[in-house]
Amino acid sequence: MARRHWLLKTEPGSFSWDDLAKARVTGWDGVRNYQARNLMRDEMNKGDLVLFYHSNADPSAAVGVARVVRKGYPEAEEPTWSQVDIAPVRKLKHPVSLERMKVTPGLEGMPLLRKGNRLSVQSVSKEEFELVLKLGNAKE
Repeated sequence: MARRHWLLKTEPGSFSWDDLAKARVTGWDGVRNYQARNLMRDEMNKGDLVLFYHSNADPSAAVGVARVVRKGYPEAEEPTWSQVDIAPVRKLKHPVSLERMKVTPGLEGMPLLRKGNRLSVQSVSKEEFELVLKLGNAKE
């Protein structure tokens, strides 16, 4: 099965990249949107890579890369909802802000940049994922 790429949004006041780094592995739970739940339950697989994105931050930005280490499974407290387990891979040298993504050719198709898209779990193409990584690791 081919590896897929994702973007997971979180508010850093609730759960930040540093929290993930300390935890080493965490269940990505608490998502209360059926479309996002279905993506985690049915499409995310062990080994998939994730852009870890701080939303409602100053600035909102992709800050790191994580890996799915456990395929979707029901939440213990609310089995109607699903979660995946993720682990940190590496922090980006430079956060890639939403504003930077909006002006970068090749990223215009990202769901994150579509007006009205508020999903906390989003699919990202391999090319978009690699471009964000390039922006996050390049010197400015």
